[in-house]
Amino acid sequence: MLPQLTQDEVFRYARHLTIPEVGLDGQRKLKAARILVVGTGGLGSPISLYLAGAGVGQIGLVDFDVVTESNLQRQVIHDVPHLGLPKVESARERILALNPATHLDLYNEAFTVENAEKITAGYDMVLDGTDNLPTRYLINDVCVLQNIPYIYGSVYQFEGQASLFDAASGPCYRCIFKEPPPSEGMPSGVQLGVFGALPGTIGTIQVAEAIKRILGVGSSLSGYLLLFDALNMDFHKLEIRKDPHCRICGKEPEISNLSAQADEYQRERKQDGEKVVFIEPADLADLLDRKEGVQLIDVRLPVEHRISAIRNARLIPLQQLSMHLSELDDQRPVLLFGRESVLAEKAFHILKRAGFRDVKVLRGGINAWAQQIDPSIFQY
Repeated sequence: MLPQLTQDEVFRYARHLTIPEVGLDGQRKLKAARILVVGTGGLGSPISLYLAGAGVGQIGLVDFDVVTESNLQRQVIHDVPHLGLPKVESARERILALNPATHLDLYNEAFTVENAEKITAGYDMVLDGTDNLPTRYLINDVCVLQNIPYIYGSVYQFEGQASLFDAASGPCYRCIFKEPPPSEGMPSGVQLGVFGALPGTIGTIQVAEAIKRILGVGSSLSGYLLLFDALNMDFHKLEIRKDPHCRICGKEPEISNLSAQADEYQRERKQDGEKVVFIEPADLADLLDRKEGVQLIDVRLPVEHRISAIRNARLIPLQQLSMHLSELDDQRPVLLFGRESVLAEKAFHILKRAGFRDVKVLRGGINAWAQQIDPSIFQY
């Protein structure tokens, strides 16, 4: 039985109640709905705010990160007073300030193969606010196995995508993107950059799909991939079809449980090979001062190199590193750095597998260098 609305709720949702496709019964459906949002960043911000504003009764928020200053350019649910706090706590305060009647479930943890089924149990659908591919595959697979819709969104610089995946009646995410690409050479969300207004557009499209699904009105993006180019203000809709050979929703699925795919879901958090060797900023500075003949390699993108740089470092973006190995001397030390450490750690494994013996990663990347050695260059 659908919950009743209070007089205060009738006042609050009056602009919904007068829409024939919503009305009183539709608003009661929204109040009864339970939606999980994975990620409270760029996409998760508008998603969670507009779900709460629309009157969705129960919202789950999953995020293990904390609010940093660089988030505020696009993650509009957070603000300066909440810097350093867990994102789910920051989001909770903002959501309840908007709609105190919203019931929130907070999961201040990473969404992993170990907890995905437990967290998603009981929700009507999952909305994607993530920024990495392995988690996206995990969301898709747990939704297929639990027979609930997955509303997908992604953003990259000026470009965004959205769709609704429901394997019971149409394609799933794997029907289009069969498996994650190798994490090596894949730039991070920080490296890619995101136009600040873009997540607002894609996030609200995801919410519109969720609300229509709850109400049972209109046509959905199931069977379509919506592409948005904010730079040229272009929308395109591509038709997509269910893949009969899909590994999880095809006629003879290979994937029947999450544990069998554990390594795939952790590609960005796990690297095979030997343990990464780090060098501290002060030790690197000493080597450079002594002109030890090291090869200092910046694995960031050219646009990042223009923000800040270490003198005498050679720029070889991670995605191009494999093509330039012959230009490096495998008998001399190679020192790698990125914005922080993650990209350089990936570069470390590429070089080690290629036979380079003396490879180290600058701990904390160029931001640590700026903090500890050269405050004249920008941190970002």
